[in-house]
Amino acid sequence: MQHFDVIIAGGGVVGSATAYYLQKHGFTGSIAIVEKDTTYQFSCTARSAGGIRQQFSTPENIALSMFGLRLIRNLTAEFGTGADVGFREQGYLILASEQGLPILAENHRTQLANGADNVLLQGSDLAARFPWLTGDGLAGGCFGLSGEGWLDPYSLMSLFRKAAAARGATIVRGEIVGIGISASAVNSVSLATGERLGCGSLVNAAGSGAGALAALAGISLPVGPAKRYVYVLDCPAAGEAMHLAPLTVEPTGVYFRPEGRHFICGLSPEEHEEPQVMDWEVDYNWFEERIWPVLAERVPAFEAIKVINAWVGHYDYNTLDQNAVIGPHPEIGNFYFANGFSGHGLQQGPAAGNAIAELIVHGGYRTIDLVRFGYGRIVAKAPLFEKNVI
Repeated sequence: MQHFDVIIAGGGVVGSATAYYLQKHGFTGSIAIVEKDTTYQFSCTARSAGGIRQQFSTPENIALSMFGLRLIRNLTAEFGTGADVGFREQGYLILASEQGLPILAENHRTQLANGADNVLLQGSDLAARFPWLTGDGLAGGCFGLSGEGWLDPYSLMSLFRKAAAARGATIVRGEIVGIGISASAVNSVSLATGERLGCGSLVNAAGSGAGALAALAGISLPVGPAKRYVYVLDCPAAGEAMHLAPLTVEPTGVYFRPEGRHFICGLSPEEHEEPQVMDWEVDYNWFEERIWPVLAERVPAFEAIKVINAWVGHYDYNTLDQNAVIGPHPEIGNFYFANGFSGHGLQQGPAAGNAIAELIVHGGYRTIDLVRFGYGRIVAKAPLFEKNVI
């Protein structure tokens, strides 16, 4: 039986970043990244919309995303000449109604206090900066002046994976179907092929499959897939200003952003509307009934649009509080969580991987204190809610 000092379940951005930062922190043991879909056709990372923002309500989330931003700004120094993820720094614009303005303002204060660079716009200031918006029903908007935008998810993941492999990490194509535990520690994993791998530590970076993986170890983790639709729009009436627009989030939760000469958009459903079948089929009625009317009312140019493409992605959704679960299990101490990012895993994957590496190599957090994101709150059923889930 082949043995690895650290096995990472999942080779998306979180898992690949964990392997990379383990090596960067001086870990010299053997590392395996076990990934069932090495084409990444259906991975959470590859099907992400690629956003990065600091507009969160939780300080830890702001810090996690700022870590990712610093990495993106220093890709060449980190990965070498030619490293690029196509970062479009056009900002986020989160809009609020009169009812939602106090929460938006409170979040804005939290963001400024934690180093974000954004501004709260109201009245004529909002209209002047974004004249393509209709202001009916709006009381204000928070706009990221710098450090927010979107990037190519696959490129970021590939940089981490290739760098980790170049330093000696082994990529294992396979699916973990069993976890061996002895004396309150993981000692092996079993693959669907029948192969067993010895294990010094196991990192759960399994994305939307994180809850199912944890269950193999007898652990309850409220993380599973949540189906999300992303629609690609052609809008002939959109002018240059709209193609330079930020990722804009309407008070209803409908969002859109430019994508080349087109646009993409989506809307996360309410809990009672969540799709129950976790397949890859697009529901075009969701766009026609729930998204298009909102877009057309908020942005007059969107009255005449055409859906030219669409895809489905699965959030690794934490049903407790939509925040990540990061850190070791309190009883199975060599089982580590990096799960449940609920739609912001791409931008927080680098920092999450670094955090897990710090725990394994140094025995504690050194960069960002993520104790509040630990598994203990799952046991206690004590949610730490994130108010800005998109």
